[in-house]
Amino acid sequence: MNARIDAVDADLSWFSINAEAYNLGAADADQLVPELGRRGLFRIGVPQSLGGDGGATFDGVEAIAAIAERSLTAAFVFWGQRTFIEYLLQSPNTQLRERWLPALLTGEFAGATGLSNAMKFLSGIESLQLRATQHGARWELDGRLPWVTNLRKAGFIVAAAVERSDGATPMVVALTDSQQGVARSADLDLVALRGSNTAAIDVSAADIGPEHVLHEDARSFCPGVRPAFLSLQLGMSIGLARVALRTAAQHGQGAHRILLPRVGEVSAELEQLVGAVRDGLASRRFVAEPAALFRIRIRLAEIVQSALGLELDASGGRAYLRDQNRDFARRWVEGAFIPVITPSLTQLQGELAKQAGACKA
Repeated sequence: MNARIDAVDADLSWFSINAEAYNLGAADADQLVPELGRRGLFRIGVPQSLGGDGGATFDGVEAIAAIAERSLTAAFVFWGQRTFIEYLLQSPNTQLRERWLPALLTGEFAGATGLSNAMKFLSGIESLQLRATQHGARWELDGRLPWVTNLRKAGFIVAAAVERSDGATPMVVALTDSQQGVARSADLDLVALRGSNTAAIDVSAADIGPEHVLHEDARSFCPGVRPAFLSLQLGMSIGLARVALRTAAQHGQGAHRILLPRVGEVSAELEQLVGAVRDGLASRRFVAEPAALFRIRIRLAEIVQSALGLELDASGGRAYLRDQNRDFARRWVEGAFIPVITPSLTQLQGELAKQAGACKA
C-alpha cells in the first residue's frame, strides 16, 4: 500500500465490503465522499500549507489506485474530487480556494471536474458547451454539461470551461448547485459505477462574477492542469489492473500455472508505466509533451483488459459462479468503462494520428 495512505489510515476495507452495492447503485452515493474524506485521502499530495499532508500529485495517483483495487466507483468519485482540488491549487483565485478547499479536503462537500469538455475542446474534438454573455462586470451563463461525476445530492461545486459571447478567450468557472439557474438531472442510467453521482447539469441564465472564475484563460489553464487531470484518472486503470493481476497470480496453480509467466510480464510492464507517470509528473514533461501521457493512457487501458483476461483464465469456471467470485464479475464490467472515460481511447488515438499527420506535413 502507498506509504502516504499507510500514514493516514490503512483500513480501506469499507470500500471492498461496499464495492458491489456502489457499483449497482444500491447504496447511498452521497456517503462515498465523506468516507474518503474521513480517512484523509483527499489531503494526499496537497501542500501542508494549504491543509494537506504534503507530497506530490503522483501520491494522489497512487491513492486513487489503492481505492480502485477495492471499488472503481469509489475511485471514480475520488478522481473527480481530487481533480477539482487540483484546479483550486493551480487557480490564481485565492479567495475561491480559501472558500472551498477546507470542506473539499475533509469530504464535507463534493467537487466535480466538468472540464472533460474543455480537454476535448483543446484538441478540436468538440465545441464548448457553456456560453457566457457579459453584463458589466458579470456574466449570464447558459448551456449544458451532459456527463459529470460526483454531483453529490447534498451539494457540489463543479468546474466548467465557458465560451464568451464577445469572442474573448474562454474562461474556467466554478458553479455550485445552490446557484439559481443551475440544475442537476437525475442520475444517468449507467451500466456500472451507478453509485458515483453521475448526472447532467443544465445551466440557464446563471449569474456569475469574478468570485466564480478559476482562471480567465482556459487555453492557458487547461493545458497546465491536464497532466494532473489525466494522471489522477490513470489511478483507476492502475488499481484495477493490479488487483486483477494479483488475483490471477493467486489462482495460477495446477494447470493454470502456464499463465504465470504472462502475469509476470504484464505486471512488470504495468509498473514500468506507473514509473513513467511518476517521472513525467515530477519533471513536468507532460505539460510540454501531452502525447507521451496520451500513449501511457492508451497502453494502460490495454493492460487492464489483458489483466482481466488473465484473471478470468486463471480463475476458470469459478469466475462464473457468483457465490465463489463475485468480485471478478464486478471488475469485468468496471473494466469496460476504462476505454470510454473521457478522453476515450478513440479520441486520444485520433489526436495522436492528427499530430503525426501534422509532423509529416
